[in-house]
Amino acid sequence: QVQLVESGGGLVQAGGSLRLSCAASGRTFSSYAMGWFRQAPGKERELVAAINWSGGNTYYADSVKGRFTISRDNAKNTVYLQMNSLKPEDTAVYYCAASNIITLVAVTTTNLYDYWGQGTQVTVSS
Repeated sequence: QVQLVESGGGLVQAGGSLRLSCAASGRTFSSYAMGWFRQAPGKERELVAAINWSGGNTYYADSVKGRFTISRDNAKNTVYLQMNSLKPEDTAVYYCAASNIITLVAVTTTNLYDYWGQGTQVTVSS
C-alpha cells in the first residue's frame, strides 16, 4: 500500500509556470512507476506524463510535450511535474498515481495504476 499526496496547484496566468509535487509514503517508492493525470470538467481523465522507477524513461502526452517535465527523487519519495508555458486548456484537477507493474518503461495504460492521490486543482487564466 502507498499513500500519495499532491501539492503545488493553484491559479496562474497563461504563459506562467507551476510545479506540482506528489509525496509518497508506504512501500518502497522506487519500486513504483509513477504518472500524472488530469481531468477537466466534463472530460475523461487523461495521462499527462509518466516515468519509470528509475527516472530513465518518460512519456508525455502530445498536448504537453516541450512544456511539461516529469521527474522523481527516490531519496525523497517524491515525483514532480514542472509545468511551463501554461495554457487555459491545461486547467484541470491533476492527480498523481503509482503503478505496481514490474517494467523498465513508463506506464501509459490508466488501468495499470493501482494507487491515486486526491488531486490538486490547476487553473490557468487567459
